[in-house]
Amino acid sequence: METTEQIKEMVREKYSAIALQDKETNSSSCCGSGCCSIDTANIMSDDYSTLEGYNPDADLGLGCGLPTQFAQIKKGDVVIDLGSGAGNDCFIARAETGETGKVIGIDFTPAMIEKARANVEKLGYNNVEFRQGDIEKMPVTANIADVIVSNCVLNLVPNKYGVFGEMYRVLKPGGHFSISDVVLEGTLPGKLQEAAEMYAGCVAGAIQKQAYLELIDITGFTNITIQKEKPIIIPDDILGQYLSAEEISAFKTSGTGIYSVTVYAEKPREAKTCCGPDCCS
Repeated sequence: METTEQIKEMVREKYSAIALQDKETNSSSCCGSGCCSIDTANIMSDDYSTLEGYNPDADLGLGCGLPTQFAQIKKGDVVIDLGSGAGNDCFIARAETGETGKVIGIDFTPAMIEKARANVEKLGYNNVEFRQGDIEKMPVTANIADVIVSNCVLNLVPNKYGVFGEMYRVLKPGGHFSISDVVLEGTLPGKLQEAAEMYAGCVAGAIQKQAYLELIDITGFTNITIQKEKPIIIPDDILGQYLSAEEISAFKTSGTGIYSVTVYAEKPREAKTCCGPDCCS
């Protein structure tokens, strides 16, 4: 079993490879052709192209939902995007918050930060910035954000509770988040779980849906709502690379599922000064 630092380094290496690829050679999937051993195009990602602010140069096909579509961003809001990649969700958030707002993207992969900064320079936005950092220790002050968004990122992070604690810290009292992520219901077959390790944590790092919601609750958030849920269906030709016909049939009838969920929650207006694993009871 890999250590936390080994998992982070694996993710950093895989996503650096994606950032350095030409767009034409990078298929749309949860973790892109740079790290997946099979073609998972269109299994997880949603179509952003109709949303205002969409920029194709920033869309690497790494998401599993459309959190900015559900994030209730208002003009003038300060928005933080966790795991901002090449800037796709940041630019869509900027279309919502307008010139009077501010958008901060955080990513711990230097190559992604470089790509995002090149994109924002081409677009000429002066209220979108990208900061390199670990979302378990965000490089922002407390009580700064009105809204947090994130797209298919927390499943890559070993310490999910720590991230929710940081989200609580940086949100203003009364602020909220809308995040898309991958969760599980039931237990994946062992062979499929092993195969999922090749997805840079896209599925292997996912936890049970109920446990995910409980982490949000015990961190102190309220009004927890699933805004959208969709099953992630792995095609038989892909399953067949890891499971026998009998095992595929058993998996499909087991009730086990992989889901993309978009979850909303609020930081109470009368919020504790500190929350998260270090100070919440």
